[in-house]
Amino acid sequence: MHTGKYFAKNSYFDRTFNMPAVKILPGEYHATNSDTMIVTVLGSCVSVCIRDRISGIGGMNHYMLPGDSTAAGAPSPRYGTHAMELLIDHLVHLGGRLPYLEAKVFGAGRVINGVTDVGERNAEFALHYLEQREIPVTAVDVGDIYPRKVYYAPTTGRAFVRQIRNIGDADALFIGGSS
Repeated sequence: MHTGKYFAKNSYFDRTFNMPAVKILPGEYHATNSDTMIVTVLGSCVSVCIRDRISGIGGMNHYMLPGDSTAAGAPSPRYGTHAMELLIDHLVHLGGRLPYLEAKVFGAGRVINGVTDVGERNAEFALHYLEQREIPVTAVDVGDIYPRKVYYAPTTGRAFVRQIRNIGDADALFIGGSS
């Protein structure tokens, strides 16, 4: 299994879902072939959840910008161009098969007024990338002004999204899986 510096290592037991979980931060990804919940919090960043719908091998990335315009140094999953490739390569390494991949796209909130809408560019990149790779998108929850907390269970394909509005005031949304 890949254990590179961008592969998330923040494991814990999630009592809400009664299962092991991994929290990913900006510029990280996590791929798994076990029954594990993957969790992140997004503002203008985007997370793409990808899984092999037959085997349940899947994962999530969390990137901050669509592309790396500097091209200097090692590729970084802080950029969508690299985050997508790293995640897909890891899924294939674990046994995922490209013809059976499906995706869900989350985030891209416009959480700061008066700033260019990097979230919109992030979401456009993800959807264009997935279209070019011919990976079907089964759910999209992007835009708006609220940050989101995303929970993703690759084995079932289920995602749960909570908009973070004010402390103690959140709307939860279930985005079903294919099991």
